[in-house]
Amino acid sequence: MSSANLCRRDFLRAAVATCVTASLTSAAVSSSPVIDTHTHFYDPSRPQGVPWPSKNDPLLYRTVLPAEFKKIAVPLGITGTVVVEASPWVEDNQFVLDLAKDEPFIVGLCGNLTPGEADFAQHLARFSKNPLFRGIRIAGADWVKRVADDRFIDDLKRMLDADLQLDVNTGTANLPATAKLADRLPALRMVLNHCANTPIDGQAVKPDWLAGMKALGGRRNVFAKVSGVVEGTAKRNGDAPADVAFYKPVLDVLWEQFGEDRLIFGSNWPVSARFAPLDRVVGIVRGYFEPRGPAVLAKVLGGNAATAYKCVKR
Repeated sequence: MSSANLCRRDFLRAAVATCVTASLTSAAVSSSPVIDTHTHFYDPSRPQGVPWPSKNDPLLYRTVLPAEFKKIAVPLGITGTVVVEASPWVEDNQFVLDLAKDEPFIVGLCGNLTPGEADFAQHLARFSKNPLFRGIRIAGADWVKRVADDRFIDDLKRMLDADLQLDVNTGTANLPATAKLADRLPALRMVLNHCANTPIDGQAVKPDWLAGMKALGGRRNVFAKVSGVVEGTAKRNGDAPADVAFYKPVLDVLWEQFGEDRLIFGSNWPVSARFAPLDRVVGIVRGYFEPRGPAVLAKVLGGNAATAYKCVKR
């Protein structure tokens, strides 16, 4: 390919990207407010540092605070965020709550505590005194072994008694265990993260993932977070596709199984920035749900977050 053709191709790509961004921004500010239910804030410059992200990750290992996110989020119509704490350090829950004192953009924290540990009840009582503490997330596979553990379940019942919710970040193999957990606690609001981390390649979904989604869709206490979609592409240089059709096989399943009342938007920023800029992440979700009408779009982008997390109005 000649250098002239390369230049022309790059010019056209940049022009299209500019037009798409402008269109998304214009649409965003004129439509329903957005609550982003999945962001992470942290500060590696603290004396104690951070347990996540790794120092070997130049994109993420830096100070990431609400001011930076707001600069790119507000023009897209995002009016608030629920922070999901990725750090296992108990005091990092307090770090986010302290950030939120003077930052009304933070409307909730999904914290990081470990059900079944001896000090869980004490930590939960402490943090849940703050109305911004809206629940916790469990991740990985260790929790799967404890679904039959009464102490684990008793701690989750404490959350239910406090009107808190449970995020679950897991993979396809653990979707049956997630359904069992939903059955043990049918009144506990549960939110599945990141489409259960299924690969997204524009092709038909995997049968075991589909079976897991059908099982969870039948549990009325389970919500699905429309997050992790660009991460699912594994395109780590910021070039996850903007074309909604690429994500349609996965999004169709979420829509069919969870419907307009149990789907919730989350960006997973700043992790998502490795795969696509925020306007593209928002644009994919808008592009899929806008044809279903303004009422549906408003629920997915904000209304359902209020139901699942009971976000604080600030």
